[in-house]
Amino acid sequence: MARQPQMQAVQPKTVYIKSDIVLFRDVERFWLGKSGHTFIGRVERSWRHVDTGKVLYDLTELGSLSYRAGIDPDYMRPLPATDAMHDIDTAPLSEPDTGAMTPAAVAWLRQHLGRDSSALPARP
Repeated sequence: MARQPQMQAVQPKTVYIKSDIVLFRDVERFWLGKSGHTFIGRVERSWRHVDTGKVLYDLTELGSLSYRAGIDPDYMRPLPATDAMHDIDTAPLSEPDTGAMTPAAVAWLRQHLGRDSSALPARP
């Protein structure tokens, strides 16, 4: 019986720039079942490996502010600002019950209403 070729999902190549926020997985720690294998980082710089020619990245791990050098982008994923701000952007501002809002939306409202409690901020 002829064997069907198996299709594998291919992650599109992403080019990261300085200050991008990314999710990184330390693949060795992950496969060994060790804790602390995934973290949030900020891109500090990119560089090309002299022997392989592959572009690698240096990151600052945001939880501990430690510097991680030579990160393979195959184990990085972008964390877009739109995802981080989605709860605020979609908060039900017309509802009087703040329990219906996420904590981030409530914090944003408190910050802006604290300046002038008479009105919501103007829309851009």
